[in-house]
Amino acid sequence: MPQTPEASDAEVPDSAGTGELAARVVKVKDAAQDIGSFIRAQREAAHVSLRQLALLAGVSNPYLSQIERGLRNPSAEVLGQIAKGLRVSSEALYVRAGYLEQRPYSPVRDALLADVAITERQKQVLLEIYESFCRENDSTQEELAPTDVPELSAETPHSLEEESGK
Repeated sequence: MPQTPEASDAEVPDSAGTGELAARVVKVKDAAQDIGSFIRAQREAAHVSLRQLALLAGVSNPYLSQIERGLRNPSAEVLGQIAKGLRVSSEALYVRAGYLEQRPYSPVRDALLADVAITERQKQVLLEIYESFCRENDSTQEELAPTDVPELSAETPHSLEEESGK
């Protein structure tokens, strides 16, 4: 009669680990569906067919369809190609897909990213210049901020006169 091996503690899956893994899988699936539905909405708003966008982005029709349905999570490179095909900001797609963190709200940034008269590269250069100006202004304001200056009181002029020997 063959003996059945007993399962050791190492072989028994950790229920907490399984739960974390399941949560991550759900999160990735939600992100894929979110980016897919966003791409589909942008494509439909631009009145571009699935085939046209696939051709513009250099991907196959079935692959793009799977992305839109949330079955596939596209790489950053493919997202960049789709962004070009849709003439939308690749940064917006990267944020939506979770590749980049959302930056603070800025009407200047939003206007630049929405502008269709300039290329993606031109948008990125302008944003870098804008951000460098913002950083420069922030550091200048920090330098101008008052440092630990003691509060002036009614006694201050008198005590200063005593110190100077008057």
